[in-house]
Amino acid sequence: MITRRAALTGLIATISAQDLKAQTKNTLFVSSQSSFLHDPGPGWPDRPDRISSILNALQAPEFITLSKQEAPSAELKCILRVHTHQLITLLEQATPKTGLSPLGHDVTLNPYSLSAAIASAGGAIAATDAVMCGKAHNSFVATRPPGHHALANQAMGFCLFNNVAIAAMHARALYNVERIAIVDFDVHHGNGVQDFFWNDKNTLYASTHQMPLYPGTGELNEIGAYNNIVNAPLRRGDSGDQFQDALKSRILPRLDLFAPDLIFICAGFDAHIHDPLGGLRLLDEDFRNVTLRIMEIAQRRCHNRIISLLEGGYAPQDLARSVSAHIKALMEA
Repeated sequence: MITRRAALTGLIATISAQDLKAQTKNTLFVSSQSSFLHDPGPGWPDRPDRISSILNALQAPEFITLSKQEAPSAELKCILRVHTHQLITLLEQATPKTGLSPLGHDVTLNPYSLSAAIASAGGAIAATDAVMCGKAHNSFVATRPPGHHALANQAMGFCLFNNVAIAAMHARALYNVERIAIVDFDVHHGNGVQDFFWNDKNTLYASTHQMPLYPGTGELNEIGAYNNIVNAPLRRGDSGDQFQDALKSRILPRLDLFAPDLIFICAGFDAHIHDPLGGLRLLDEDFRNVTLRIMEIAQRRCHNRIISLLEGGYAPQDLARSVSAHIKALMEA
């Protein structure tokens, strides 16, 4: 019996060397104009200038070869692979015609928030399509709102839809990708990703994050139904040394052993030393280093295929530098 993974490998092998040479094999950058319209109001950490700071940084000459694409809106069927009809209805009903509408204590909607979230999911899907079709080695998606806290039936932690889960399920549905790995280095644990893939033996979720910290999940003993969850919690004040130790001792060996067909990154940069929402002490170079280590495994295991999605990072100038370091590393594939 031919497995989906074997079929995928065979499909890749049939692409001629001439076709591969003709394809544009660089890094794709996906963003969305709707990210600027989702504005939860003064004092909210996830604000539009996070994206503008990144776009300004990417005007530097070293990014001239970076391919760029506007995020499309995700199709409803793609969102429904992860989220319930009830959540979508709730978000539609909670969306105000003017002003702001709080949804719990950590989600606030304005008239454009839902369309921005649909574009965030669409950007993740478009990046996945580009990588799986061979148009890019890898991709980085800089959209908001972020996604890794969103549960199937609940928006939370600034997140409306779980972008990485939607993209992963899209890859599985459209490209028959069997083994998917998700690496998360946001300072906050991606409880929504862990919850969705808890019972999925073909998906590895591996996270470094600060504990104790919101949302309160991500202990060492949270391992999933099939030992497919790897948590490597760090403590307040930990620096790049402890971060690299966690990667080398727990995250990277499991990622390599899992031998994924495709790797997603939940790229949160709020573990930076200057970020106002975290207590870790990472520097720009730490984000470059973790990216390169993941890329080494991607080269061995899955033909360099990486889709990286922006999660946290709430000090705009530090975020811009950290994202630049991350993208520069991706461009070395």
